[in-house]
Amino acid sequence: MGTMTINGRIEPLPDDPDALLIDVVRDALKLTGTKLVCGAGVCGACTVLLDGVPVVSCLMPARNAADRSVTTVEGIGGPQLHPVQKAFMAHDALQCGFCTPGFIVEAAAFHDRWRAGAAAATPSREEIGAALSGHLCRCGAYDGIFRAVAEACAGRFDGDAIVSPRVEAREKVTGLAKFTVDIHHDGQLEGMILRSHLAHAKIVELDLAPARAIPGVMAAISLLGDDRIVRYVGDPIAAVAAADRQTASAAIAVIRIVSEGLPSVLGLDAARQPDAPVVFEKSSRKKAGNVSEGAGSPAPWKGNVRGPSAAFSHKTKKARNWLDAARKAQNPLLVEGTFRTGTQQHACLEPHATVARFDGDRLTVHVSTQAVFHLMELIAKRTKLGRDKVTVIADHVGGGFGSKSSLGMETIAAIELAREAKAPVRIAFDRHEELSVTGYRPAAEVKIALLPSEAGDLQALSLTAYADTGAAVNSTIAALARLIYPAKAKELADFDVISNLPPGAAFRGPGGPPMAFALEQAIDEAALRMKVDPIALRKRWDPDPNRQRLYDWASEVWRTVKSPASQTGRYRRGVGVATGYWLYLWQPGSKVELAVKGGRLIASTAIQDIGTGSRTVIANTVAHEFGLDPHEIEVRIGDSRLPEGPGSGGSRTTASVIPPTLLAVQKLKAAIERSAKQPPIPGSNAPWRELIAASPDLSESAERPEDGKRLEPGIRSPLKQAGYMGMIFGWMMRRFSNMAIGAGVPSSVQVIEVEVDTWLGHVRVLQVHTGIAVGKIAAPALARSQAAGSVIQGIGYALYEAREIDSRSGEILTAGMEDYRIPGMSDTPPIDVHFDEGGFDHVLGGSVGIGEVATVPTSPAVANAICNATGIRLTELPIRPDRLIAALNKRTAA
Repeated sequence: MGTMTINGRIEPLPDDPDALLIDVVRDALKLTGTKLVCGAGVCGACTVLLDGVPVVSCLMPARNAADRSVTTVEGIGGPQLHPVQKAFMAHDALQCGFCTPGFIVEAAAFHDRWRAGAAAATPSREEIGAALSGHLCRCGAYDGIFRAVAEACAGRFDGDAIVSPRVEAREKVTGLAKFTVDIHHDGQLEGMILRSHLAHAKIVELDLAPARAIPGVMAAISLLGDDRIVRYVGDPIAAVAAADRQTASAAIAVIRIVSEGLPSVLGLDAARQPDAPVVFEKSSRKKAGNVSEGAGSPAPWKGNVRGPSAAFSHKTKKARNWLDAARKAQNPLLVEGTFRTGTQQHACLEPHATVARFDGDRLTVHVSTQAVFHLMELIAKRTKLGRDKVTVIADHVGGGFGSKSSLGMETIAAIELAREAKAPVRIAFDRHEELSVTGYRPAAEVKIALLPSEAGDLQALSLTAYADTGAAVNSTIAALARLIYPAKAKELADFDVISNLPPGAAFRGPGGPPMAFALEQAIDEAALRMKVDPIALRKRWDPDPNRQRLYDWASEVWRTVKSPASQTGRYRRGVGVATGYWLYLWQPGSKVELAVKGGRLIASTAIQDIGTGSRTVIANTVAHEFGLDPHEIEVRIGDSRLPEGPGSGGSRTTASVIPPTLLAVQKLKAAIERSAKQPPIPGSNAPWRELIAASPDLSESAERPEDGKRLEPGIRSPLKQAGYMGMIFGWMMRRFSNMAIGAGVPSSVQVIEVEVDTWLGHVRVLQVHTGIAVGKIAAPALARSQAAGSVIQGIGYALYEAREIDSRSGEILTAGMEDYRIPGMSDTPPIDVHFDEGGFDHVLGGSVGIGEVATVPTSPAVANAICNATGIRLTELPIRPDRLIAALNKRTAA
């Protein structure tokens, strides 16, 4: 048995020649800062230093570390921290923090090499991008990472003083933050799920006995539904729990299955054929998944097509008649087109994971979830345990983006295995599972017709969307076009197209990006035909006061970056603009408790921080009201035993927690003053600090109130704008999804500059200017990071990200990070973020969410910029080089 020196300690290495270094680091030595994500050396999350050189530990045999020195993130910097760690904290160069340890290790090595050779010179953006090119951040914290590494290399963080805008940043840059995959109980077992290899079949026989007979296997259960039908490749069949993952894998392999194959249908086009095999018979339709943020509206089914859902249409017959007349008259202002968007995977770096443990009749579940409190409710209902018997914990969550909002199979299986095995069980999906069965933004086909009137107003709009939802329903794409650009008539119809593919799920602004990709390009084309400025036309057609202010800002930007009138040569530059919006959502029943304990302020609520900065938002709010520093506030979240908190989805968290926090502050202040034995020292610059230090232990709580009735001019409920059906929709959202839709519309306008290589078809985004109106900003640095990350995901949607499937088997082919392309450091342009903080004074605290709205307009802004550069309008996402070259060649041939 060999040894290695790790973080200054000598540790043994296993005799197993197949053992990987990451397994030794994480499992044997419990140094969990090093993360396993891709398992293929692509993402960089597992990076450690081997004799001072960065290596990916997921590919390195452990024996190669024999007699060598290994440094993990826990060994970087020591108590005083490395300059790179301090810079990451200061520049908020992180969000969820799951990828951060790998970035820190690589950046520290780059910093040390740079300082040894270049003293305190500042490295260029290109040099930093090249050094960190082997690292991925799904949250998109790259903009802050560039700034952090540059300033650390320039020597600006050599001292001790540092102020971090994110309260938990130190835990994340040192690798001490514990995620669900890092949880380990004594006697913990590893769970694994057996999944279908067929796209559609009935499981006639399932024999678990061979699995149970393997030494080390402690439990084996069926996961089949009552109809015993699997409807996609990857549909769960059974699960096992064993002493280790290798034993679990061996047990899965020997489970005997007898299946009866059923006809299958894959994808949007095939599933719409009249003779296509039906995925869900009428009796089984409730088994379909949900791709929406909330409960969907009723709609008819015909075969595999569910719809139309057209409740948000307005004067449908008039819209059809005007558009038909324009076609017959060959009206040159009529804009028509069919736009197609690709499937976008969530690709969370922390996989879906659960650790379940029973203590008698009490169940504790660590879960990577976006809804700690709601998940507790769902688990209690499913297991028939009282809510007081179920505890859900999520200290840190490595991204979600909508995919971790419900009770998933990883949680169901872990709980049932733990019950049978009478031992704690962990299930953590591998990367293939994460990129195939955890949900996605559905691909879509959007047909649009837009007609300006002779007077220059928007007369009619027709938008019909077919969403490729897999084994799921409730897409909302076309309906979102009702709440922007009022027209005299609108025909808006949504269809779900169900097939034998894994179910889609809500993804950051669900329905918004594909709707905007079609609508915003149609608006741009109308501006070209009307010979008007594209921002001026939007300003004319869109009366929303929040966006009116953003249009004024965008006009100033547009004047400074407008592309040349005519260009020749290989490289062409263009500028595009697009608008997006999202609903202002908040969750009724959200509560915050604020207490003085031992002279310290503690704020508590059962929310979770998925990288959006929930801890910091609460800390900043409380600190501001008491005249303290945010780091003086202890924030307790991530535990369902705390007061009920909202989920992290739909950009509703901030708007749900700030109002009750402010009410709790008022109540606690009054309680402190009543209990004070003497007033603060006259002239004190921190009177509340003195009062809190002298206060007895006190506690006050508050529930999220309804918003104020007095609205700023032009601000109104978007549901009233949608008429009677809008009001019904709002009632359904509150009744069935516990989400309220408030007055005012969070909005974004983006101006994007691109460079197009007309020979190779590559598109490079040069600069992004994003204007965002979401009210007052509770945590400015974190809000900027959120906005930039949303833009980067939008760039990925526009240019790179696409799921590929085997059209015969239904197998997902892009099930590894080496195959599913997400943006990296070098894909990230400089991003200018402008916040307009008006429009939401009727909300206590004045703040609403940012994560959804900032990604909606990115893909159409990129497409409009490409059109500006080349004269070619691209109608399919992602805008791959081959598609761009084909469009250019087609124009040349014409």
